[in-house]
Amino acid sequence: MTKSSVLIIAIFLLLACKKSDKNIVNKQQEKTTIDSLLTAFHKGATDADYHSFFNKLDKEAVYIGTAAEEVWSKKAFEQFSKPYFDAGKAWDFKTLERTVYISKEGNFAWFNELLNTWMGTCRGSGVLEKKQNTWQIKQYVLSVAIPNNDIQKVIAVKKENDALFLEKYNNE
Repeated sequence: MTKSSVLIIAIFLLLACKKSDKNIVNKQQEKTTIDSLLTAFHKGATDADYHSFFNKLDKEAVYIGTAAEEVWSKKAFEQFSKPYFDAGKAWDFKTLERTVYISKEGNFAWFNELLNTWMGTCRGSGVLEKKQNTWQIKQYVLSVAIPNNDIQKVIAVKKENDALFLEKYNNE
């Protein structure tokens, strides 16, 4: 192999590594941006700042609450939540930990987080999309974390409500 061939291969490998490093840095920057967005999302609710909270949600966002029937479009969730925000008392979720993942293309992200809430420990998870260089929450799911040792007690407590809820599926 000639010296010029070795030099060309070395330059190619160096550029490939540099490009790869750039992607790693960008993904970390995106994760930091998303972490800040989600922190501000929760702070919007804590501060009862309606616009700060809802502006983080995409216009087609879905918010899934802890009850089986709580699958809210953004518009329906805004209507439900507005009286709480107007009264200056929405909800206060403190993030205990959060993990963010970015798609290979860098335009979708998903996350899970543990939260300290008035309901005890909850889990939030969701999906974000990056459009026109801005991240927006497409879906947010809130669930109550139930220790495995307590699940039988929870099943017993919710049995009656589950039966009522499931009637609409049994009649189809």
